[in-house]
Parts: sequence; structure tokens; C-alpha cells
Amino acid sequence: MPLPAIPRRVKIGDAAAFAGTTPRAIRHYHAIGLLAEPERGSDDRRRYGYDDMIRLLWIRRMADAGISLDDIHAAFKGTTGIEQSLARLEESLASKAAAIEAQRAAVNRLREVGSPLGLLSPLVTGRLRDLPPGALRSADLDTLLVTERILGPLGAAIQADRFIVLATHPELRAEEDRLAEAEAALDDTMSPEDPRVEDLAAQRCDHETALAAAIERSGLEEALNVLLDREDEHAGEEEDGARTSVMGAIGKMPYDFSPARVRYEERVIELFHSADQDGGDTDPRTC
Repeated sequence: MPLPAIPRRVKIGDAAAFAGTTPRAIRHYHAIGLLAEPERGSDDRRRYGYDDMIRLLWIRRMADAGISLDDIHAAFKGTTGIEQSLARLEESLASKAAAIEAQRAAVNRLREVGSPLGLLSPLVTGRLRDLPPGALRSADLDTLLVTERILGPLGAAIQADRFIVLATHPELRAEEDRLAEAEAALDDTMSPEDPRVEDLAAQRCDHETALAAAIERSGLEEALNVLLDREDEHAGEEEDGARTSVMGAIGKMPYDFSPARVRYEERVIELFHSADQDGGDTDPRTC
């Protein structure tokens, strides 16, 4: 039985098809010196021989295994051992596997909780998942999301006490809504020196003091202490570099605050600091 015609050299398209890659990838290998560019035929097209194909097949096999092109290049040159490349690859794969596992856990929490709350850390989700439907508002979740970004899962879990109390104390929720509406009215038409700014800041401090007292009465303090004791256990929950500092957040997280609103926020902080200096028992978790 006669054999089909066996080419001595093949065009780039045939070489790519046989190796399981694309002509574009092969051209990139040429550009970075990973695969020598073969001579061109009379039609000015590249022609690949047996040695070229062997090199290309090894390149593809190593690339499919996850070895970087830089490491493949070094391996061919003999400037580094394969063990070094494999060690880096194993470290990279372990990192990717951990990321995938974290994604799967987040998807499972989201499916189980049935709301965006499931996308927050397990610490936060666990503390709020038993609230009745609708008790946790979208704005509450937004606040927790920002807090988790700045202070991490533990900080957001501590802040969750505030939303548990608001969800279970209608009178405090009503006051929270009233103050939020008044704060929204601190727009560019109001002077920072308007007496209403000072008055509203005092009202906010009174409200936060009432929230702190409700948190203490509810027994959430004991649950908070458990979280604090387990802080080290959950220290690795977030990705490296996932958090930002409070001061860094001030310069990067935009809030459309008028000068009056900025002055109001400053006065709230000053009043809390003054109360703390005087021996007040205001709980910073409620801020």
C-alpha cells in the first residue's frame, strides 16, 4: 500500500494544526526567540522541517503543563534546571487552587444565603444570616462591604452588631432613617457653620450611644468576645493586599459630601472623642 505524499517541510498553518496551536502563537515564539524562524521558500512563506516541529511540540507540551514561556526559554538554553521551573509552577498552581476553592466557597454561600450577603466573609455572613428576610437593607450590605475592604472580615463582623440591633429594634431603625434623611439634606446650599450641623452631630452621637447600649443589652458583646478570641484563626481569610488603610480609603473611596457634610462628620468624631475622654461608654462599633 503506497504511502501518502510525505512533505519535507510544511507551511505555518499545517505546523500549527499538527502541534495544536495557532500561527499567531508560532509567530510569537519566533519573536521572543523561543523557536528559530525557518527559512522561507520561493513563495516567501516559512517552511517548517522535522526539527522545527519537534521543538514546537515540546514547547506546546510544556506550555500546556503550565510552564511559563520564560522558563521554557531558560530550559532550552540550559540556564536553569527543570526543578526550579516546576517549583515555581507548583507554587502558582497551589495559589490558583486556593483561589478556586475560595470562589467555590463564596458561590456556595451565595446559593445558601440567597442574597449578596453570601458574598461577604463567612464571619459576617454567619452573624447576619438568621435575620428575617428584608431586615438587612441594601445600604447596610454596602456599608459592610466597604468596612470589610478597609478593616477586614473581623471589623465588618464587629460592625454587624449595629445592623442586628437596627433590624430588631424598630425605634432605633426609625431614628436611623430620620438621621440619614437629615444628613442627606446637608448639601452645598448649607454653610458648614450653620447651627443645624452642630445640632445634628449631637443627635447622631446620642443615637450611636443608644445603639451601643442596645448592643450591650442584647448579649452580642459575648459573641463579639468570641470573635476577638478567634481573630488569629480568621486572619488568613482574605487575600494578601485585599485590605486598605483607613486613611488610604479616605483618599480613594468617593463620597459626594458637601462642605457642610464634611464638617458634620468631623464634629461627630470630635464629639465621640470628647465623650471618650470624659469616660463615656460610646461603642465605636456603632459608628
